[in-house]
Amino acid sequence: MNPELPPAAPDVVAAAVESLTSRLRKKLDAAIESYTAVPVTADGGVLRIRCGEDAEVTLAPGPTGAVTDAEQAVCSCLLAPRCLHRAAVLSACPVADAETVPESTGATTGRTAAEGNVTPDGTPSSASSGVSAGTEPSATGTQGTPDPAQTSTPGTATTHTPAPVAPTPAQVAAAGALWAAAATVLAAGVPAAGAVPQAELLRAAHTARLAGLHRAEAAALRVVRGLRGARARYDGHRLADLVVSVRELLLTTSLLSAADPDPTLVGTARRAYRPGGSLRVHGVCREPVIASTGYGGVVTHLVSDEGRWFSVADVKPGGPARARGAATATVTLGSGTLNHAQLSRGGLLISGATLSPDGRLGSGKGVRATPLAGLSWSSGPLAALFARPLAEVVAERFVDAPGADPEQAEQAPRRLIGCDLVLVGATGDHLLARELSPTGRPSASGLLVRLTPANGHPDLAHTANFHQLASRPGLRLRVIGRLDPDRAATLRPLAVGPVPGTDETLRLPDDWQGHADLGYDRLQGAHFPPPSAVPAVDDLAGIPSDPLAEAPLWRLRRLVEVAVSGGRRAVAEPARDGDRSGGRAALRRSGFRTAADLAVTLAEEADRRSRDVFGRITDPDPAPYARAWLATAVYLAATERALIRATWQPQPSDT
Repeated sequence: MNPELPPAAPDVVAAAVESLTSRLRKKLDAAIESYTAVPVTADGGVLRIRCGEDAEVTLAPGPTGAVTDAEQAVCSCLLAPRCLHRAAVLSACPVADAETVPESTGATTGRTAAEGNVTPDGTPSSASSGVSAGTEPSATGTQGTPDPAQTSTPGTATTHTPAPVAPTPAQVAAAGALWAAAATVLAAGVPAAGAVPQAELLRAAHTARLAGLHRAEAAALRVVRGLRGARARYDGHRLADLVVSVRELLLTTSLLSAADPDPTLVGTARRAYRPGGSLRVHGVCREPVIASTGYGGVVTHLVSDEGRWFSVADVKPGGPARARGAATATVTLGSGTLNHAQLSRGGLLISGATLSPDGRLGSGKGVRATPLAGLSWSSGPLAALFARPLAEVVAERFVDAPGADPEQAEQAPRRLIGCDLVLVGATGDHLLARELSPTGRPSASGLLVRLTPANGHPDLAHTANFHQLASRPGLRLRVIGRLDPDRAATLRPLAVGPVPGTDETLRLPDDWQGHADLGYDRLQGAHFPPPSAVPAVDDLAGIPSDPLAEAPLWRLRRLVEVAVSGGRRAVAEPARDGDRSGGRAALRRSGFRTAADLAVTLAEEADRRSRDVFGRITDPDPAPYARAWLATAVYLAATERALIRATWQPQPSDT
């Protein structure tokens, strides 16, 4: 993928690849790799890519900035439009998001909910300047979200859950086609999932969009982006994210193919900003954003008088330098008299507010904002963030079923959490802290929490601040952070402040308004109490183990990931060595008998061979293999989530 190129609609890319002859399709991946490095020449609103002495591809993006029509991509060679140059350049373009592609005339909208929003996770989306654009959901995960218990906003009606309705025959057919394309990609693996299999997946995703299957379409686009990132070895690519995307796509399409009436399987299209009436919001903290796609900026998190989360984002191209500079950038909301540093320690009285589905505040022409004096973390609605037990709050953040609505599964763990902790010590890559009792004193029954930096980039202050905190066991801290749903009892702090009613805590400057943003503010020795004022804490000898790290589920996880990265042939190897590594035996000894059985089934299905009437080996049907992999992946996700949830509960022996 060439980031200098505009996004291209899935159906435009798929049509260009489908028009190639079989001989040209074999050359497509090599052509994409060569054209990705070719410089792009901008001529007004037109982009030109020189593909040789006699060929030049011209892209003319539409009003949305994306290539959404076949006529917007033209090649000067004699074979155009069925030429290799045009197909390779379009395949090198980023995949356009659904909201940038206009609805096709006569498209079947199918059954869609009146409210909601399905956003791609782990995938980059176009981020624009200003507050209304927000941040990239792929790279930041920073947007605050309204409390699910309060789904209505001032001036708007309450959202109602749509009644279950069976999918239409067109939706069932579209889901079946998307399932088949995804199964083929899974069987091929990352090395063989080149431009042609990706184009087939994009074609099926476009068909799903026309049928109104928004959740399946979003999952398919995430898979394509993940495949491209894996094949290009991008720094920001994570194999675990691609595994989640493939699992989500196969699970959603398999249930839709079976005519499951669950409305969350269909999903909903992205919604625009909606009126939010009048709001009084109070600053909580700032969070720097550095995306792997080159974007950078800041998100300021806010809380209303009713306890609902909102955010103001300023994310633009620029990377780490942009993230540092945005710390004091002007907030483009209302009169624009505040910067993000002031807003995080102040407040706003907003009239005519506009809200996105995930709680971002828009900056429309009718929005008026008046600055307010800030509140400390120990007063008003901010004090309520620290009033509940940590285990109770975390229990609400987990979504039990692996097939749950991805919007809820993505946003719920990312809502910020407040708690009072006492530092115990440092071990490995994290700090250990214990939850304080309601009286503000350490308790043996307090939940033990692991703290890790929210962002380890050297241009940010997270790591330096953690070094300061690690050298001061016994320090009391008030923490605002985000749950890490993939690690045992782990929080990623965004800001810290002093615990009220004790001298064994931080001593911050008055102009910091009672908290330090760990990504921007740097803690110094003067901000801490003297060592003699901090009581000693228990050593690390009694720290409970990490059940997720000790469980042999890593063997099953490796098999699931190898299936995605290496394809069917890579998974078949364990079936041929007779379990010489002892992986399945280790799972059974540890009590994970279902995991061992699923591993055997997956390996045997991967090694299955079929022959034609002449006795020659042929490629087997990928559907049974995909079903075996999906069962294994769903079991693994549910088991790991159960183990992680258990770490957020106090140990029975401590209560």
